[in-house]
Amino acid sequence: MQKVRLKWVKNRGLDHIIARTTSIRASCLLLDHLARLPSSSPVPARSLARLQKPLGLTVPVLRFLRRHPTLFAETLHPRFPTLPSFSLTPASDILLGRLARASALDSHLRLARLLLLTRSKSLPLASVLPLRFDLGLPYNFAAAFPVAHPDLFAVSNNHISLSTTASGLPKGIAISSLQRRHAEAIEGATYRALSRPPSSSIAPLAFPMRFPRGYGGMKRVKAWMDEFHRLPYISPYDDASGIDPESDIYEKRNIGLLHELLGLMVHKMVRRNAIRLLREELGLPHKFTRLFTRYPGVFYLSLKCKTTTVVLREGYERGKLVEQHPLAAVRDKVFYVMRTGVLFRGKGLSKLVLDEDGDEEVVMDGDEEFHGEGMDEDADVECFGMDIVDNEDNTDDEDNERDIYD
Repeated sequence: MQKVRLKWVKNRGLDHIIARTTSIRASCLLLDHLARLPSSSPVPARSLARLQKPLGLTVPVLRFLRRHPTLFAETLHPRFPTLPSFSLTPASDILLGRLARASALDSHLRLARLLLLTRSKSLPLASVLPLRFDLGLPYNFAAAFPVAHPDLFAVSNNHISLSTTASGLPKGIAISSLQRRHAEAIEGATYRALSRPPSSSIAPLAFPMRFPRGYGGMKRVKAWMDEFHRLPYISPYDDASGIDPESDIYEKRNIGLLHELLGLMVHKMVRRNAIRLLREELGLPHKFTRLFTRYPGVFYLSLKCKTTTVVLREGYERGKLVEQHPLAAVRDKVFYVMRTGVLFRGKGLSKLVLDEDGDEEVVMDGDEEFHGEGMDEDADVECFGMDIVDNEDNTDDEDNERDIYD
């Protein structure tokens, strides 16, 4: 199969979504950290200053906390009144409860699907922890899931794996999103749709393509994609050990696997370093970044927020998630509370109304609008689970620009 080399094109809309999600990630991580501290007294900002590097913030933690007074209330320390200290606001307590309830809906099934994608049906906890925010896992999933679902998970030697019987797996869990969409399309398909030849770019099991402006109409790109879609589709949940890793079929299998992996994420995006930790178990090539740049109609590779993030293009439409998970909806509410603090500062809590149904309304005075000033768009945060740790290999991102074109 002859491949076409396409130039990387920046997408400002998706970059803005990445920056917004990064800010939400930072706030959710700090909320979770403060809520799990044993003491109920205000936390000195000095003790949180050490988290700036693990959080990846480009501003001091104290400045970030003061920027969002609707989430983090600055109070006097009981022993040292001049020491800046912070505690959670009533709005933060409400949001933490909603985040916990939304995370408990199907996070265990997302983790089970991730384990099914691996060769050994097992992963080190150190490889799963960087995906905790993306998969919507609770902070204590390693201890809670084997107890709540003993027929599904087992933890041993710092590895989490599917149980040997795996009797708790729902029927049809090992079916990819592309296969489910195809099955649903067949049920309501017309005779004309079913009669299309397999060589058509809109044939069944074809990956949805959303090329940057100008690329989709190029004849050589169309010919390449038609040839790509003619190749047989290998489910990412099937054993691919018998396929030549250098073949075009294996490359399409890798595209399907990455497509399914990104589809498991709450925000349909994940950081490249997190995928790097899963590379061997997923059977991906060493230079797997080329897969993202080679198929820009499926993936978008971004350098926003001083890291490399991969976004599933079909997951977003007009700046919003096509299929919004309840957890993503609650995280949007976290952003709205953050925005209110940026707009109204100390008066933000009086402007914010959190009703019993979970809907918020931000009351605007006059013609004030929010344009994103003051939001930390360069915050680069990893959500690692029990503690905030700094184990991301930042050296991998020093040559991001070169890797995109490799």
